[in-house]
Amino acid sequence: MTDEKQAADEIELAAAATPEPLDQSKSAPEDRETAGPYDISEVPSMRPYVDFGSIKIAPREGLQLRLEVDERQKRVVAVTLDFEGSLLQVQAFSAPKTTGLWHQVREEIQRQFSSQGAVITEEAGPFGPELLAMTPLTAEQGGGTRAVRFLAVDGPRWMLRGVITGAGAEDPAARERVMEVFRDTVVVRGEQPMPPRELLPLQVPAGVAQNQNPGTPA
Repeated sequence: MTDEKQAADEIELAAAATPEPLDQSKSAPEDRETAGPYDISEVPSMRPYVDFGSIKIAPREGLQLRLEVDERQKRVVAVTLDFEGSLLQVQAFSAPKTTGLWHQVREEIQRQFSSQGAVITEEAGPFGPELLAMTPLTAEQGGGTRAVRFLAVDGPRWMLRGVITGAGAEDPAARERVMEVFRDTVVVRGEQPMPPRELLPLQVPAGVAQNQNPGTPA
């Protein structure tokens, strides 16, 4: 199991049990509809993408893609983008039509990682609030800490979440480059009714074998 897959499994999008009022406003940049991340209704149909079902990734030179698979449920749970020394894991979740999820989910991530001994810092990013978690590593992992950066954007009936590790988690220049990849991502919510916070289904791109890296030719 990869560190990115483990990070995805650790973060459960469960409703927060708290008596405090929850911020249900949407968290997204003002130019999201024209500058991304995009809803499928906002992009030209002729533009090429690697199609993972609920997520479409714009190809670019040097970008490698891989699928994170839940072996127990035998389903794809995330797409990881390997770009210039940074790893960006993306997942899309269903959301209410008029309210967002990221403000609530961000608080849950803070509580969960703090309880595991991580040092959490909230920062302002190009898409809105981000979390930088310095997570302790075990002796088997070499000790020390590992930087994990969380960001998300609330779109029309969806939330796109990114988890950055590697160079982009802390280095501003590397982070700017991987943010461009995140901004180019397209979400396909679909019309089927789904409860909020449910992972939107992902699939292996057509013409790619189950064990083949989608970033290489089929």
